[in-house]
Amino acid sequence: MRWYKADIHIHTVLSPCSGLDMSPVNIIRQAAMKKLDIIGITDHNSTRHCRLAQHIGEKYGITVIAGAEINTREEIHCLTFFENISKADRFQQVIDQYLTVIRNKPEFFGHQYLVDEEENILEEEYRLLVASLQLGINEIADRVHELGGFFIPAHINRLHNGLYSQLGFLPRNLRADALEVAQTAETNNFLTEHPETRDYCLVTSSDAHSLEQIGASVTEWYLEQPDFMEMRQALNCENGRKIRIS
Repeated sequence: MRWYKADIHIHTVLSPCSGLDMSPVNIIRQAAMKKLDIIGITDHNSTRHCRLAQHIGEKYGITVIAGAEINTREEIHCLTFFENISKADRFQQVIDQYLTVIRNKPEFFGHQYLVDEEENILEEEYRLLVASLQLGINEIADRVHELGGFFIPAHINRLHNGLYSQLGFLPRNLRADALEVAQTAETNNFLTEHPETRDYCLVTSSDAHSLEQIGASVTEWYLEQPDFMEMRQALNCENGRKIRIS
């Protein structure tokens, strides 16, 4: 076993707040340049770029975990990850069923493009993908777990769309597999002030919306090989697998 370097919170050009150069192929190339072993594709309320990213990742020797960053009914951002594209596609059906339909205003929020490997635009998503789902945080966690995925509330220490900013506390019955903390000058103070976070595995990621942000914050995973099932064991500290924040 060895340590693998992972940035599991990256947005593509399908997310309205991302740069237009955040195509899957550019993301994979940048990840390779940053010597990342594992990345997660986590567009806002969409898994639709994961298949292409995995295909390109195979060419570069980078493991791509299929996911999405979900906005819950409480306006809490949460990362969701799945073992394979089939399960990610099934979760996309849940998203499509419960997404609050608001028409995107590209001039205000940004474009939401689905592209191919050559960066040709295939489609523009008309629904605003940063809208919330009509499901609460534990309802979404349950849907993810039903598909064998893992569920991680995102950037819990941020002032907007984090667990603490929205609820003010960490629910005792939260059905999360880990918590993501954003790396800031105040991160250590935040964790000291909230010792209840120690009950969960902690990860950190870049939340990249531009190429230069990829790999800015990473988590190291001690695994036999870089794949979803090994990462699941690490989240549970099973069979010698573990996680550390760089």
